[in-house]
Amino acid sequence: MAGWPAAAAATGYVGRGGPPPDTYDGRMSFLRRRSSSTPTGPDFDVLAMDPGDWPGSLGAALLAGPDGSCQGIFLRYDLFGGRGPAMLIGNLPEGSAAREVEEGDVPFEVTQLLAALENDEPVHEVEREDTPVMHGDNLLIVQRIKVSEGRVACAQFDRSDGVRVTIATWDRPITDDLYQLLKPLPAEMFQQS
Repeated sequence: MAGWPAAAAATGYVGRGGPPPDTYDGRMSFLRRRSSSTPTGPDFDVLAMDPGDWPGSLGAALLAGPDGSCQGIFLRYDLFGGRGPAMLIGNLPEGSAAREVEEGDVPFEVTQLLAALENDEPVHEVEREDTPVMHGDNLLIVQRIKVSEGRVACAQFDRSDGVRVTIATWDRPITDDLYQLLKPLPAEMFQQS
């Protein structure tokens, strides 16, 4: 699974469109067998765009910790027609090693999006700006993260349960409308059997 961390075990495709075409050399191919150290899934709801709201292919991957705990769920939204990934949304619980980045480094989700795009140019954080955004009846304080690769947009916020949500997009802005499309998807949706 090039482009995903070595510890990430995939849970399978959800949503419309089936798996992306084979143009990614198995980048989003999903493991069918599960080792004993791979968790069956998250113990938290995943805040993301509903599969029915995305006009393309959607894949999900689970990031497993060394102790077998779920360290995060990542959803990759691909465009139809083999045109590649457009957006990646990560949900990382407190204590996830993927949340720990050095100062000036970009969030984990940005590195994963760029790896999926086979873009290996060095990228760093330029600035962060806090922005209030409404999500339903709740006010979110979203950190808009500007990175040195101008075609990447990134936003990050912490949920009330401590799960950090990061959205990284390629060649498209993150608008306030996107936050209205985010829904809590039940943990059971991402369980492995």
